[in-house]
Amino acid sequence: MRTVSLFGPVFSFATRALAVIALACAALPVTTHVAHAERLKDLAQIQGVRDNPLIGYGLVVGLDGTGDQTMQTPFTTQTLANMLANLGISINNQQAGASNSGANALSSMQLKNVAAVMVTASLPAFARPGEAIDVTVSSLGNAKSLRGGTLLLTPLKGADGQVYALAQGNMAVGGAGASANGSRVQVNQLAAGRIAGGAIVERSVPTTISQAGTMQLELNDMDYDTTQRVTSAINNAFGFGTAVALDGRTIQLRAPADPAQQVSFMAQLQNLDVKPAQAAAKVILNARTGSIVMNQMVTLQNCAVAHGNLSVIVNTQPVVSQPGAFSNGQTVVAQQSQISMKQDNGALKFVTAGANLAEVVKALNALGATPADLMSILQAMKAAGALRADLEII
Repeated sequence: MRTVSLFGPVFSFATRALAVIALACAALPVTTHVAHAERLKDLAQIQGVRDNPLIGYGLVVGLDGTGDQTMQTPFTTQTLANMLANLGISINNQQAGASNSGANALSSMQLKNVAAVMVTASLPAFARPGEAIDVTVSSLGNAKSLRGGTLLLTPLKGADGQVYALAQGNMAVGGAGASANGSRVQVNQLAAGRIAGGAIVERSVPTTISQAGTMQLELNDMDYDTTQRVTSAINNAFGFGTAVALDGRTIQLRAPADPAQQVSFMAQLQNLDVKPAQAAAKVILNARTGSIVMNQMVTLQNCAVAHGNLSVIVNTQPVVSQPGAFSNGQTVVAQQSQISMKQDNGALKFVTAGANLAEVVKALNALGATPADLMSILQAMKAAGALRADLEII
């Protein structure tokens, strides 16, 4: 009698199925990091389309006794006197034979509810008269708080000295604070505030974006590869010859002559998807805060690092010297200092090469150094050629 195994074909079929799955997985492409496409409006801007800074000097009134101290800020009282004079109110009435009465009147003014401020704003491109813009109000004197204050009419001027907007309104201050009997508690900043829509545009800035049928497109960052990619994307979308790269940042565009067609052209242009080139390897060192930031292109080469900490401790204690009995001397307090120096042993550690950001961070963490020490180590690595990145100190 012939014996037939029912399990044999099942095992054979499972083996063949696993083999097919393994071959299919092997045929799949390996996933690599690909730069994501970005809109052209995030990579570049049209030359001439820009904001213009505005600045003005004014007064804030209605403060709850937290304004400028007029003895230390005489310009506040002078500004108020000039403003009242423009409104027909004079506080400098000098009688015949009375000298310095005007100066005495100004010095006697106690303006605890008034503060001198600087008002700043940014005039957007294509802003028209009557449009409202936001303003920032900052204390110029020694006012304790601008909370609850009202900005009086303040002209805002541009770099050419012309008035482009008028600011006025109630401020919103994000901070809060209280003080009593020498104790003070404060949260956030009280000497600056913001007025949403607090300025009205009175004069527009002429903006020219097209000259002789051409306009300039400027990339935010200079990169020849990205410039070439942007040029190719524009020519593929609008036809060959529409864009010509002038340098690593500027691209010349052939734009329509009709202003209505220019708006449609720029709307389509800004929505183009472009894959920017990979950024250059860079390490940013903030010497003030000790922060260290690096991008994913930073790599390390094999190197050995030894770093030891040197600390100096100065301990000063008062020493009292008593005079002898019946010597008519005086007790003298002198300062005695003890200085000790300690240097930690820096073991020589081998840092392996890192091909990606995770490996670089792991290798630097293995050194066990503080951020301040790590700055010196990174600079030494750069000098030795072991750090493949540009160091930038801010």
